[in-house]
Amino acid sequence: MKKTASFKNTSEYIGEFPRPAQAALKRVRSAIKKALPGSTEVISYNIPAFKVNGRTVIYFAGWKEHYSIYPVTKRLIAAFKDRLGPYEVSGKGTIRFPLSEPVPIELIAGIAKFRASEEPARTPARR
Repeated sequence: MKKTASFKNTSEYIGEFPRPAQAALKRVRSAIKKALPGSTEVISYNIPAFKVNGRTVIYFAGWKEHYSIYPVTKRLIAAFKDRLGPYEVSGKGTIRFPLSEPVPIELIAGIAKFRASEEPARTPARR
């Protein structure tokens, strides 16, 4: 991926990766879209994100050997602790999934739904 690229949309972002990574990122995107009907896809911080009711609830990004989901809260980690065992969970609010393994569609969809449900409890959306 070009380090200086500025992406206009998610398809453009995914297109910058090698084919195996593209396939995984497309599955992640699809899982989130299905889990969050009516959400809006955006590029924020130069990575794909989904907004629900004007609030960004989940981001995903591709890397050389993994892809990541952001942000991950303490509540989310507690809610999914039994299913997150095989994945690297960072103290900085990230879950890393290896590109070498199948995309855990149900887990990612569950995380997206959880993030959408916990976001309204936070501060009001910016105008």
